[in-house]
Amino acid sequence: MPRSREPAQASLENLYRIFTVPEAPDSTLGQIDQAISDNLMGFLQDHIVAVERDLVEIERDFSQSRIPEEPTFVSNYTEFLKEKVVSQSVHTASPGFIGHMTSALPYFMLPLSRVLTALNQNLVKVETSRAFTPMERQVLGMLHRLIYDRDDGFYDQWIQDSRHALGAFCSGGTIANLTALWAARNRLCGPAEGFRGIAREGMFKALRHLDCNGLAVLVSRRGHYSLGKAVDVLGIGRDNLITVETDDYNRIDMKKLRQHCARLQSEGIRPLSLVGVAGTTETGNIDPLDELADLAQELGCHYHVDAAWGGPTLLSSTHRGLLKGIERADSVTIDAHKQLYVPMGAGMVLFKDPASLASIEHHAAYILREGSRDLGSHTLEGSRPGMAMLVHAGLSIIGRKGYEILIDQGIERARRFAQLIDAHPDFELVTEPELNILTYRYNPAWVQRELAAAVAEQAARINEILDKVTETMQKRQRENGRTFVSRTRLAPGRYRGDDITVFRVVMANPLTTEKILASVLEEQCEMAGQEENLVLLEQISRLCARTEQRSACG
Repeated sequence: MPRSREPAQASLENLYRIFTVPEAPDSTLGQIDQAISDNLMGFLQDHIVAVERDLVEIERDFSQSRIPEEPTFVSNYTEFLKEKVVSQSVHTASPGFIGHMTSALPYFMLPLSRVLTALNQNLVKVETSRAFTPMERQVLGMLHRLIYDRDDGFYDQWIQDSRHALGAFCSGGTIANLTALWAARNRLCGPAEGFRGIAREGMFKALRHLDCNGLAVLVSRRGHYSLGKAVDVLGIGRDNLITVETDDYNRIDMKKLRQHCARLQSEGIRPLSLVGVAGTTETGNIDPLDELADLAQELGCHYHVDAAWGGPTLLSSTHRGLLKGIERADSVTIDAHKQLYVPMGAGMVLFKDPASLASIEHHAAYILREGSRDLGSHTLEGSRPGMAMLVHAGLSIIGRKGYEILIDQGIERARRFAQLIDAHPDFELVTEPELNILTYRYNPAWVQRELAAAVAEQAARINEILDKVTETMQKRQRENGRTFVSRTRLAPGRYRGDDITVFRVVMANPLTTEKILASVLEEQCEMAGQEENLVLLEQISRLCARTEQRSACG
């Protein structure tokens, strides 16, 4: 019997050791920690976007479904991380990674993230986040002031008021947009005489109470896909997310919007919310926020602005005017893990009225008691980490002027890249940057000339072939791993509204230089000369030749 206990006792001691913070840097765990840090720093300093390895191969490393039976050494797992995870990750901090909104992080975010993990605070309740709760309220107050710019007396009254909240922290923009529409729905369908509110009686009785056939949310066709999730979850229905046509600058067409509103009214459907976009995901354009505010006021509906990307532009004295009208919104979404340079998982929704979140409050006897300072009472998510600490760190260390420099440089860099594209005979700038996002495609000069003279049917066929060229080049560039751009589909007015495939770039990384941008175009020119693309371009040549021959015969 004693012998059988020894292995169990040893395993127990090993488990206790896992939960022990090493006291000295030369301890075993301290050495492992240093090894992980060194490996990670080496990865972050490398400018390669990704090491080429087939995804199917990577999937094989993660195909085992059985939980390991016995504990193992942390050092063994460290080796696994280094070989199978770190080395195969996408280097989103690389200056050549300009295809998505995920970018480099300030160096101080790494050690502060370790502090956040070590403290393991749970922001659902004050009892598990004593200092973090007031800190989160302060951060929400700072961002609220950035948007709405109320006076000192307003923030003195509301910033730490336990019965109200200026906003809510969320895991990202998706939950932030959902929270905004959730609060709007519950306020519109709140308790009244003979009706206890939608939260208790549900959507069917709410619509009967409002004497309408449904609710609708209206946004431009460039609105984020999270809004589709929101109307689904809230019972509004995806058919009642009205995506409105855009103008030549990818902004919501106000004339078309009014037509949609008139149609909804004739069908007995009530607008719940107009959503303005301040920095569309695909092109970075900004809707006419003031005009949307006017219409929302006219309709008597909630006005939400999705500024997940463009919101930090308010930190720039030079460019904040681009968001004029955002201060009239009832609610605003901002993602700190985008242009506030915080790690993933830090979204926020701010409300003009501190009482707005009362409409979605939930309480429980063992937690989130009425009258407490618990933040979880008015958030969709319950347990969540204190990401506000990292946002607080960014705002404090970088400061408004530091963020202003980052924002201004990003916009200027996007303009310079647009000039490089415009100056190159074999590239076509599709959307000019309003903020720091732009789109373009490889379109050789001779093809551009053919398109200019082509009739609609021929132009559509040429664009179909160019779509394949763009897709092929983007995939090859991703596989090469030196630089990276993403791709999307747009409908530029110059091509009669037909969708075309384009490269999309985001200028958020402050380490991206003009030399790197030039190398992106150089690499794409190299790929244009590869056989698969030459074959596609030859198809365009033959198509144009046949068209000329038919015209001559005619």
